[in-house]
Amino acid sequence: MDLTFSGALEIAGLIKNKEITSVEAVEAFLARIDAVEPDVHSYINVSADIARERAAAIDSRLSAGDDAGAFAGVPLAIKDVLSTRGFPTTCGSRMLEGFVPAYDATVVERVNDAGTVMLGKANMDEFAMGSSTENSYFGPTRNPWDLERVPGGSSGGSAAAVAAGEAPWALGSDTGGSIRQPAALCGIVGLKPTYGLVSRYGLVAFASSLDQVGPMTRSVGDCAALLGLIAGHDPCDSTSIDEPAPDYLTGLDGEVKGMKAGIVKELSSDGIEPGVLERFNATVKALEGLGVSCEEVSLPSFEYGLSAYYLIAPAEASSNLARFDGVRYGYRTDLESDDIWEMYDETRAAGFGGEVKRRIMLGTYALSAGYYDAYYAQAQKIRTLIVRDYGRAWDSFDVLVSPTSPSTAFKLGEKMDDPLTMYLSDICTIPVNLAGIPALSLPCGLAEGLPVGFQVMGPPLSEAKIMNVAYALEGVLGFEPRPPLD
Repeated sequence: MDLTFSGALEIAGLIKNKEITSVEAVEAFLARIDAVEPDVHSYINVSADIARERAAAIDSRLSAGDDAGAFAGVPLAIKDVLSTRGFPTTCGSRMLEGFVPAYDATVVERVNDAGTVMLGKANMDEFAMGSSTENSYFGPTRNPWDLERVPGGSSGGSAAAVAAGEAPWALGSDTGGSIRQPAALCGIVGLKPTYGLVSRYGLVAFASSLDQVGPMTRSVGDCAALLGLIAGHDPCDSTSIDEPAPDYLTGLDGEVKGMKAGIVKELSSDGIEPGVLERFNATVKALEGLGVSCEEVSLPSFEYGLSAYYLIAPAEASSNLARFDGVRYGYRTDLESDDIWEMYDETRAAGFGGEVKRRIMLGTYALSAGYYDAYYAQAQKIRTLIVRDYGRAWDSFDVLVSPTSPSTAFKLGEKMDDPLTMYLSDICTIPVNLAGIPALSLPCGLAEGLPVGFQVMGPPLSEAKIMNVAYALEGVLGFEPRPPLD
């Protein structure tokens, strides 16, 4: 049995039934990492010694009859934007190279309490700003389906790790599609939860009103299980929804007959690659075969979603990243400075990469005197229109569907010199973040040998519904998320 391409639920069952030990599970994935990591580069830092020590401790607890957690011994990859106590958290940036936090993010605490074993911190676009994981200071991640192509971003390391068999599941973060787009490009499941469902405490902020942590997995069942571990109220996060998380696994019965799905016209027509559109239309047919009524719906404000996002997100980033000054933590320039302001300038010039600088400058400009009303305030009005468009759609439809990404994985370097073309990679995912609703990307087949993602969106706190739709589709599509990497 090849453990490295087994799901987390399956591995948890094997450990519980004493068919394998936690150490054996961890060693299998560490061996896989040794074998493929030189080609894929999913991780910034692998925590091999810590993982082995924790797995051995879990096996001792299980042997003694103790409860070591619902997923005791199951390995996990964590995006390097989440704080991990005693282990480096870099956000893919020189600015935080070697930084070791003194506390765990709430979601990290919760997966630790469940008995999971961190294999390492996954690579990412610097400070989560990018759609290809080429903006990492530590080098790009490569797509396991084609090593000459990108895995998507910014959670490309998490997506590639799961797709390549380097972890059964992973945590990512999604600000404008950073879970769903790489999930689509790597052929795995990725869920962006309702804003506030999952704590952001310990998540290094990019755009605070948009960021959300979520699961990246090999199956919808694993997605439901991981969401159940990390969701729920957290008093450390003022935006956390004060409600307990339900048991999402119990809602996966595949019963979707009689539901209505809206096909978003603005996200499934112009600009979508023919191969992607072909797989999307075939998946809509499969959905109809399950008894779901599908019809097109127009959400006209989506036309302006990309423009609004690239004003709101950089504006928030320009504020959030001001904390990186070379004084309190992280990188500090070695150059001699005449005063503290020069030290700030030299530190930030060397510590931040090109894309981060671009977004800081864009955001600062949008917030500056004389331009705030013309740009940032207008973008917020567009955001309100998008929320209203979604609200009207929920009056008629249970879920909305679209392609997750307008294209399959593009080649490394192909879009690095054209920021606008790169930004268009997230055109299908951005409206979800602006509205704060949940959405899931499900692999729905291949186009010219590369994975295609099918996006299912739902009203706030409808994670159980959209996962059940995806679960029903998963059963009829039969997609095997295993790239030809070996």
